[in-house]
Formats: sequence, C-alpha cells, structure tokens
Amino acid sequence: MRNRTKSLSIGLVVLLLFAFTLAGCGSSNKKNEASPSGSSSPAVSPSATQAASPSDEKKLPRVAFVYIGPPGDGGWTFQHDEGRKYLEEKTGIKATTVENVPESADAERVITELAQNHDIIFTTSFGYMDYTVNVAKKFPKVVFVHCGGYKTDVNMATYFGKNWEASYLSGIAAGKATKTNHLGYVAAFPIPELIYNINAYTLGAQSVNPDVKVSVVWSNTWYDPTTERQAAISLLDKGADVLMAYQDSPATLQAAAERGAKAGGNDSDMTRFAPDAYLTNPVWVWGPFYVKTVEAVMAGTWKSESFLGSFVDGTVDLAPLGSSVDPEAKAKIEELLAKYKKEDPSIFTGPLVDQSGAEKVASGKVLTDAEVLSMDWFVKGVDGSIPK
Repeated sequence: MRNRTKSLSIGLVVLLLFAFTLAGCGSSNKKNEASPSGSSSPAVSPSATQAASPSDEKKLPRVAFVYIGPPGDGGWTFQHDEGRKYLEEKTGIKATTVENVPESADAERVITELAQNHDIIFTTSFGYMDYTVNVAKKFPKVVFVHCGGYKTDVNMATYFGKNWEASYLSGIAAGKATKTNHLGYVAAFPIPELIYNINAYTLGAQSVNPDVKVSVVWSNTWYDPTTERQAAISLLDKGADVLMAYQDSPATLQAAAERGAKAGGNDSDMTRFAPDAYLTNPVWVWGPFYVKTVEAVMAGTWKSESFLGSFVDGTVDLAPLGSSVDPEAKAKIEELLAKYKKEDPSIFTGPLVDQSGAEKVASGKVLTDAEVLSMDWFVKGVDGSIPK
C-alpha cells in the first residue's frame, strides 16, 4: 500500500475491505512511496533501448510503465523493469518507460501524456493512485493498472502481493543468525505495508528464537542511500547484529557488512552487494502478471480487478539463501518454502498480542488478507513506535 508516505485512514480501510469483497482478492499499498531526490519534471519519452511504437501488423498494444526511480536502484524499480523486459521478450512489444516520476501533480502530467498514445499503462507506485484515477476517467479506452493501491474503475485495476510470507521466512534466517538476540529493521514509512512486514519478520525470527527483539528505525525514504545508511549504523551502534531493510537501495546491507553484521535487503536478490553478509529477503516477480494482463487486453477478456499474488502463483519469491544462513535455518526455510508454493500460509494466526501484551488476534483466528493489509499495530517483540 504505499503512499509511501501516508498510512491509511479509517475511511480508506473501509474502501479497501470493500474492494476485496468485490474483487475476491486483495490490494495493498506498495512502494514508491516517496520520490528519490533529484527527480523533477521527467519528460515522457521511451528509454534508450525501448521505443514507443504504434500497433504493428500483429496489432500489438502500446504499453507504458511509470517508475518512481531508476531501474538501477537494485530494488523496487529494478524488479518492475525486469518484468517489463520479460513482457517484451514474451510478446514482442516495445514498451515506453518513464523514470524518476515524483508522487506529485507531475505524475498526473506524465500519465496524461502517455495516455494520449498508449493502450495500457502500468503505474508502479502507490503514490500514483489518485493521479492514475484522475487520468483513467479522462481516457476510458485506455487500460490503467496500478501497483499497490485500492482504488479501481472500469478501466483501472490494481496489483500487489503477499510479501509478508517471504518476510516471515527472512525472519527465520535472521533469528538463527543473531548472537545478541537483537535485530534491527530500517523501515521506510509508517504505513500498513511496513507494519505487516515487520510483524511477519519478527514472528519468523521468534519461531526459532523466542528471545529475539526487533528494533525499528524509520528512514522516511524509499531511495536515499545516505539516510538509510545512517539509520542502519544507528541500529548497529545499539547492538543489533542482524539488519533488515525495506527501501530500494542496498545501503543497509552494505553498512552491516562493514561492521561484520548480517543483513537482508528488499525487493530483489541483493547478494552481489555484500555476499558474505547477505541472508535473504522478499523478492517480486512481475513479468508473468504483465504478460497475463496484456494478453487479456489483446484477447478482449480483461476486466478490472484487485490482484494479490503470492508464492503460489510466483508473484512473491524469496531471494537465494546466502552463505551466512545457518544450516538448520536453511533446512526449515526450504521446507516451509516448498509448502508455501502449494498453499498460502497463515502467518498471522492467533494468539497474537501487541507490544503492550493486549490480545489482538484470538487463539485459532487467522487474519484475513484485508485485515493484514490494514494492520496498524506491532506484535510483541518489536521495539519501536508507529508515528501518526
């Protein structure tokens, strides 16, 4: 769910639950969430290697992607761009990409310009939601697909995934790796997406190490390596010896490696940034969804919906386990991963209590996807507050 800057209000939660009822699957709020520094009034033009082309003899649709950052971020935008490449390989389409589009009125300008000569537009940041809605109403013949939001229309759909499942598995690796029982989490923004992932990570760690605690520091960034590095160092200075991050840069992982600590990254396989320190982290795989969406539009069968992927359909995955992962943890993770790829797990099953010890989920109760996606409390074991 990301705006990457705002948490859902009660009214928005109601809308979210309503969207789930209609669509039969969830939405979420995901990234991009705050624009990287230096982004300003991007021009609508194809990337250096991708040219926007009119429908050819095969009647291929004209497809465009709006990115919050550069594909070179190594994380969120990188994975969406990998999905774009997969789409091009499978369909022969040459898509337009627009990078570094801030979550501001400038996004509406960019999306509007794209809508004038494209048939399908993927907007890959939660903060683009309202701007996408506005443009969709003006261009009813164009299909708009927005990542992480909860608002839909006849010609606008949403997509996201249950990445908390992978956060739970990442927590298992962290819980077995720590020697101080102190984990650190460099969190982006205080929104449900971060809250449920931090909770899942903590529960995974506690499943193998009941004494573990997770300290949270908010960076209020999605891609600012300097700020994220400083946040990571502050956690290391407090005694955390394993870190996890939820931004688009590898800054936290690299800071941990310099101190001899272990860490995970976010969104994509970040092994290359610090191979000796790397554990694992959730990974997004968007290519098949992009192909399925475009093929449905081409076949005339596309309908607006809220898509929520998982391990089962391959939208969510886990990065390869690093050499630092404990053998016992590795065996447990691989066993659970095999199960999760067959059936969605019930990560949030009661009894669960919050930081104060108050019961939040009764024994035997399993939170619905909608309840997870609107989570606004930390489980016991998380050391940190949720700014309002």
